[in-house]
Amino acid sequence: MKTFGFHRLLIALVLGCILIPSLRGFAAPLQQASDPELRAASILEAMTPEERIGQLFLVTFSGVEVGPATPIYELIVNHHIGGIVLLAENDNFNDTPHNLDDLWTLTNQLQTIKYSQSQETTAAPGDETVPVVTYAPLLIGITQEGDGYPTDQILTGLTPLPSQLAIGATWNPLLAESVGTVAGRELSALGINLIFGPSLDVLENPLLQGAGELGVRTFGGDPYWVGEMGKAYIRGLHTGSDNRLVVVGTHFPGLGSADHIPQDEVATVRKSLEQLKQIELAPFFAVTGNALTETEQVDALLTSHIRYQGLQGNIRSTTRPIGFDQQALGLLMEQPAFASWRAAGGVMISDDLGSRAVRRFHDPTEQEFNARRLALDAFLAGNDLLYVNNFIETDDPDTFTTISRTLEFFTSKYREDPLFAARVDESVFRILTLKFKIFGVFNLNQVLSSGNLGEIGAAEQVTFDVAQQGVTLISPALAELDSVLPDTPARTERIVFITDSYGVQQCSTCPSQPILPVNALSQAVLNLYGPRSGGQVSQYYLRPYSFEQMIDFLDDNEAQLNALENDLINTDWIIFTMLDVNPDRPASLAVQRFLAERPDLISDKRVLVFATNGPNFLNSTEISKLTAYFGLFSKTEPFIDIAARVLFKEIPNPGGDLPVSVPGVGYDLIIATSPDASQNIPLGLNLPEWIDTTEIAIAESISLPEYRLGDTIPLRTGIILDMNGHAVPNNTPAEFIITINGEETPAINVTTKDGIAQVEYLVDQSGTISIHVQSGLATSEALLFEIPYEEVEIEPTATPLPTEAPTLVPTPTLMVPTPTPEPEIVEEPQKTSIVDWLGALAVTSFVGWGATRTGAILGRVRWGIRWGLSAFIGGLVLYTYSVLKLPGSEWFMEISEVWGLLLATFMGAIIGWLIALVAYRSRRRYN
Repeated sequence: MKTFGFHRLLIALVLGCILIPSLRGFAAPLQQASDPELRAASILEAMTPEERIGQLFLVTFSGVEVGPATPIYELIVNHHIGGIVLLAENDNFNDTPHNLDDLWTLTNQLQTIKYSQSQETTAAPGDETVPVVTYAPLLIGITQEGDGYPTDQILTGLTPLPSQLAIGATWNPLLAESVGTVAGRELSALGINLIFGPSLDVLENPLLQGAGELGVRTFGGDPYWVGEMGKAYIRGLHTGSDNRLVVVGTHFPGLGSADHIPQDEVATVRKSLEQLKQIELAPFFAVTGNALTETEQVDALLTSHIRYQGLQGNIRSTTRPIGFDQQALGLLMEQPAFASWRAAGGVMISDDLGSRAVRRFHDPTEQEFNARRLALDAFLAGNDLLYVNNFIETDDPDTFTTISRTLEFFTSKYREDPLFAARVDESVFRILTLKFKIFGVFNLNQVLSSGNLGEIGAAEQVTFDVAQQGVTLISPALAELDSVLPDTPARTERIVFITDSYGVQQCSTCPSQPILPVNALSQAVLNLYGPRSGGQVSQYYLRPYSFEQMIDFLDDNEAQLNALENDLINTDWIIFTMLDVNPDRPASLAVQRFLAERPDLISDKRVLVFATNGPNFLNSTEISKLTAYFGLFSKTEPFIDIAARVLFKEIPNPGGDLPVSVPGVGYDLIIATSPDASQNIPLGLNLPEWIDTTEIAIAESISLPEYRLGDTIPLRTGIILDMNGHAVPNNTPAEFIITINGEETPAINVTTKDGIAQVEYLVDQSGTISIHVQSGLATSEALLFEIPYEEVEIEPTATPLPTEAPTLVPTPTLMVPTPTPEPEIVEEPQKTSIVDWLGALAVTSFVGWGATRTGAILGRVRWGIRWGLSAFIGGLVLYTYSVLKLPGSEWFMEISEVWGLLLATFMGAIIGWLIALVAYRSRRRYN
């Protein structure tokens, strides 16, 4: 069998050599294929159907035991799963002092199990051994979005990173990249090689946060800025992990306009495709096909359980959840940015197929669950990797049984259905290519993490920088802050701190730990301004309470009534540190209830609220009762530290700006990101040394170049600022308004890129030309040019505009004479000479002599002569073919007339020898 395979290889090689000249256009892309793709194709070829099917699944397991008796060991060894997702709810982590060492050991154990299986070999024909299974490392994934519980899985040990909304409030992509770098470095060191995040949702409708929905799990509400922050964060994840981390953008196609988060029920978005392209899909475009570098691209997208009403224009038509709807998902993936990203190897991952939302969608009673059919639907819809957690089919005893049966079901279908098999192979090829990109080679030493855990948890300065730049004054306006809050707390003034706090566990058997300690802010104040730090406050006057104690007080619980009420009556300051508002936690309503039920206790007191979650949990009436309302947008220790500094005006002017709309204070993000009408837009000439007209107005020594009829004036603005002082988003409209001799011509409409608008204007009239730019209500000073009168004909041309939006400037239509073409000189091809012929004879003779000598050395003299003659004949045949310039021979002639012929002769001789070798091996086999 092996001999026959060798013969087929030789025949294919011979045919390939013959066809190379005519098929070189097809062969070029193969030669340019990346190493990961070539290696993936090789590994895929060696895999069994069971191994291929296993690669499609990301599974979960309970606990930290992975020995031979555990279900996860069975899934790795006998079902060849492609990856694992670690979850706190499954007790995959602990909170011991050695929790990170334990996690590193766990990830290495999982990878070692996968590798050890591939080291077992079996006998093969010809006294050879082959591996029992083909080795492909595991993907080990996690969700770690920042800000601790509930968006982080690992609650202790790592650097406490900020939430995405806190990053968005800085409006600084460099900080987003820094946070991503820390996350990538720390997770990669622990053996994690896949992260679900960042979220690329655009929070368009903030009113939905009233029920605690997206909260801080978004960079903001502007599609452009979400895309910019997302690209920077992804760049950081890749560089921090040394490109050993698969970055999965969530929650495709976007939850920002969903009616709820799809945890317990499938969400619905009522938008057409064109509307989605403007808002929800824009950040996903930015991190897929529209990304400028591969480092800014996500490696995969997580398809969320969202239905779309009106996706194709019919508002009465609703899709299935997008991850199960082949037509709807296919329509989205046809968008150019996604199509090019997919063509380059982008991977699609389904959201959790075992979630309650999926179960309730298929059976509201949650009695029937056809897991195998569901997994097949998700795969055929267009997902490459299927994420399954709590995946139990009706009547199955556990998840292991359901996953095993699903894998067997897929394998059976693979063997029976060629179309399904081709679809599986396509996805497995993508997955293997992705694994080669992060591992380089499939070698255990390369796959295992270094275990360098010494620097983990030590990058808190990055979080502090985000907290300092992102803390935001929500109400009142900054200009009014000093009037309503002129002083900091005095040493003898009483302060009541009321903090929302509840306990969470790292695992089911781990002790409870507070999500935010009740005394967090009061202790931060004491540390920074207490007796040991300047003595601005005294501990005696600081009173910390919890939201639960406030609710007890409002409910007239006698156990808490006297102490808290007395402190509230006698205090000068009431400081709330607020989390979210959750109907399942009545204590989370403490601020709203206190402001509504006990207005008598806030009279003549300074009442402040620090929001550690989203800013939209208080309405306009509630906010109006506060002295000041600040947004921290994160609850980790550095943010509480910053809150103390804001309270004592160490940070007198909070530098953050709201990244989402807040109707309670009349803040509309669309208006806020529009051009600031009070600015004077810088306008100048886009020359190597940009000339700003504002400089010309100040310094008379600066003068504009002189232009004449037919010249092009390159114009460019400086950075156009929005209402918050940041560059306006890309594609903000701008108009270049041109007045010639007092008459205004049609404006040139362009859009901004990186806050700048530019255009090139063709001078087609003499006289005084005045040019100014307008964007929204903002405008610039006018540029004046004096164009001398002269008789000049101007060629018609389209005025080149900025890269973003070309616009034609009307110019006079003139007839331009077409130049008479010069006759093309055709070179006479060279003729072959006797030198070429002698060279060809020398090449064929040399190869033929080599073939003959090889036969003699091997003791096959007769066959050696045959090999030599075959080589000689082959060389002369291909030489003659090339001399006659028959189809395909031009490839050799392009090299040069002489060297091309010699190369053709040499290849022909080699082909002749190989044909003789095939004949020799075939005869030996059948004799």
